[in-house]
Amino acid sequence: MLKIAYHPIYKHPLPEGHRFPMLKYELLPEQLVYEGTCTSANFFEPKIPSDDHILRVHTEAYFQDLKQLTLDKRAARKIGFPLSEVLVEREVIITDGTIKASTFALKHGIAMNIAGGTHHAYTNRGEAFCLLNDQAIGARYLQHEQLAKNILIVDLDVHQGNGTAEIFQNDNSVFTFSMHGKANYPFKKEKSDLDIALDTNTTDAHYLDLLYQTLPKLIEDQQPDFIYYLCGVDIIATDKLGKLALTIEGCKERDRFVLETCKQYQIPVMCSMGGGYSPNIKTIVEAHANTFRLAQELFF
Repeated sequence: MLKIAYHPIYKHPLPEGHRFPMLKYELLPEQLVYEGTCTSANFFEPKIPSDDHILRVHTEAYFQDLKQLTLDKRAARKIGFPLSEVLVEREVIITDGTIKASTFALKHGIAMNIAGGTHHAYTNRGEAFCLLNDQAIGARYLQHEQLAKNILIVDLDVHQGNGTAEIFQNDNSVFTFSMHGKANYPFKKEKSDLDIALDTNTTDAHYLDLLYQTLPKLIEDQQPDFIYYLCGVDIIATDKLGKLALTIEGCKERDRFVLETCKQYQIPVMCSMGGGYSPNIKTIVEAHANTFRLAQELFF
């Protein structure tokens, strides 16, 4: 059975001007159940994880500043959301969703988190709506528990996974691959193990051709025993924070290829949703829902 991390706190309200990005966390699970892709049995509710899991990735000083709301003003501004106790709790619970989904992926081949993909969180700071790096924490959890050894992070959000690149910059056991917009945030990129920077207005055909050429070879070369997939839908042409020109159909084909490739190579894959900022919320929900539909179609 496809297992999906979801908690009501994912949709917690933010002050005016910040609410729109949160709507998809409410509407996406409703849509999946309404259309019959999922039932309530597919969803599990993450909790507060042990601090130990988080501290394998983030510095204790930074994590304590988050929990005690004592980040200095400049560091808090870089996060982008008003810092609050419930926001930190939300991020910690999202992290547990990714940890638990990772263990479900080992059992079933794939598992999902409705939220997550917080790849702009560094070891010692957050930025761009990311406080804790959920997939990095998940990777460290699997390695600590000796459930995986060599991990590949496939980050196909339109923005480079700069925090993830920094976290694993000196770690050969986790390979970071980011395919992102060249002209997008972050404007000062970190160095992933493999970066593919795409020109503005990259279309379906070029994007998919690059992915077809890259991912199987990467798997052959790296021989991972677990894959994290960050499947942001901010690559589509309507995205306000994008700059690429993919269609929803192209985005779906991207997901199909990644998931089919993981299945072909028999490598468990855990998916975090990442970004999506089109002006029409229906576009965002539809693009994200395609990922879940494909998971059901291909694995179950």
